[in-house]
Amino acid sequence: MTVAQQSLISPTANPELEKALRDRVDRRSAIAGGLGELEPLAVRLGLAQNSLTPRFRDPVLGLFAADHGLVVDNAGAQWGRPTRDLVQMALHAQLPVSVFARLQGLHLTVVDCGVAENLPPHARLLARKVAHGTRNARTALAMSLEQAHAGVRVGMEIADNLPGNVLACAGMGQGSPECAALVLSRLSDQPVRDFVVSGPTMRQDELVQLLDVLHGALARHRDAREPMDVLAAFGGHEIAVMVGAMLVAASKRSLIIVDGIAACAALKLASLICAPVTDYAVFCRSHVHRGLDEALALFHASALLELGMDSTDGTGAALAWPMIRAAAALLTDLHEVAEARVAPRPGSGAQLPTLGA
Repeated sequence: MTVAQQSLISPTANPELEKALRDRVDRRSAIAGGLGELEPLAVRLGLAQNSLTPRFRDPVLGLFAADHGLVVDNAGAQWGRPTRDLVQMALHAQLPVSVFARLQGLHLTVVDCGVAENLPPHARLLARKVAHGTRNARTALAMSLEQAHAGVRVGMEIADNLPGNVLACAGMGQGSPECAALVLSRLSDQPVRDFVVSGPTMRQDELVQLLDVLHGALARHRDAREPMDVLAAFGGHEIAVMVGAMLVAASKRSLIIVDGIAACAALKLASLICAPVTDYAVFCRSHVHRGLDEALALFHASALLELGMDSTDGTGAALAWPMIRAAAALLTDLHEVAEARVAPRPGSGAQLPTLGA
């Protein structure tokens, strides 16, 4: 992304608009009661669109899929099905995320960023393969710097062609969370262990084996510090593509819904390229993995919904979408109360105060 393109992402800070949005939300609360976390969310949505009446159209839930060379060392291979199978299940409504997206009016798109196998055509599959998976980051660069840049360009092209103003981003693929953990560890200077410990029930032998692989990758690429160098070193074609998609989505003042640790890694990289991109992000979660707590903490953020799920990334975004729409409706669809008088009790002689709009 060139300097000129970076400057196209405008910070959402606007004290005058923020005050007007808060006043509007407060008037609703004064009349009908407070609505908790919906209220600051509504303000954020208005600031993102630079409008007192934010409206959304043609929302897309993107599942960005890729394979990762770390899996040859059994890093991430123990979780779930092969990436190609997950993609097929998502496309054929065999995953909850697919059903929830349809129910909530989200257009589900699976982006093949780097699945190892070739996938059969499908109406909801976007074939944008950068390569057939990455190399093993423990033994080599996961991808070349040219491939990293190519992935970002792919994402920019995808977001540039989206008709709507909402993009939910989620990663998919074996080894994806582990590669994201490497990226976040290096960019935050935090131990990679923080991002991969799933919880107190994680088997110690599995953790020891995983950390051995991840520490080997970090040591091999100890000199990778700049965002694109880190992306190339630890990779994830899906992360690269999400970086580009997020940058362009933010430049269009579109809302970015971030679901999962791979999407968090992409947002962290994007924010180091152009900091205001985070102004347009809201966060969701599809599972209770402790490493995701650490990833969210990097943005001083919490998930919109905490449902205790353990599902595919993207599921949380689909379920949080009605909450986002409801927050926007506080500003757009809830009619102002011009005047509300409550009749006094007979014989009281008292006139209760008027509530202004």
